[in-house]
Amino acid sequence: MMVGHRGVGRGRHGKAADLPIWIGTIGLVVLALGPYAWTRLACLGRCPEITDAPHRPVAVVLGAAAWSEGPSPLLARRLDLAVRLMDEGRVDRILVSGDNREVSNRETDTMTRYLVEHGIPAERIEADPYGYRTWDTCVRVRNRYGVDAATMVTQSFHLPRTVALARAAGIDALGVGDASLGARRRSTVIGYLREVPAAVKALKDALLRPEPAHSGRPDPQEG
Repeated sequence: MMVGHRGVGRGRHGKAADLPIWIGTIGLVVLALGPYAWTRLACLGRCPEITDAPHRPVAVVLGAAAWSEGPSPLLARRLDLAVRLMDEGRVDRILVSGDNREVSNRETDTMTRYLVEHGIPAERIEADPYGYRTWDTCVRVRNRYGVDAATMVTQSFHLPRTVALARAAGIDALGVGDASLGARRRSTVIGYLREVPAAVKALKDALLRPEPAHSGRPDPQEG
């Protein structure tokens, strides 16, 4: 009998010892998923289908990989959405933002050229060559280009974080996303997985509000 009682006691103590582990695990899950939930909530009611997108003065197309021969498939799909927004009268101009350094194959030059080749007048396109990060793009679009209302254009997996950061930067932002899963399955799945840790950094940016890597307007003499 004594042996049995001691066995029960150890079981109870074991469960009690496991409790902090479970609390810690749940806490870590909340810390990891809380920022992701914040981005999703920020997009509620603000990420319509393109056919339902209301008019905004500007579409902001976020940069992605550019190749030597032109935009990567994901970037081209973003630009195609912007062309459609313009053609349907849902925006008046397009602002492309990305990394225009040579090491990144001149993202904004590539984006601008693609838009012109697809019928968008050059005078209705503006380029921010210093959009190195999503937060940098949002802050620069608001503070350096005077945009206070915009339709943000990117892939669907990236859209909630983009809209959340744009709103944190002071932009009345809507979002139109490219559902790229059917066309670029592997890249899209990776994109969704990356959004969980990226949301943590996004929330940190929204709270701490760091200055972008470049705060000024682009030098017109830069290539």
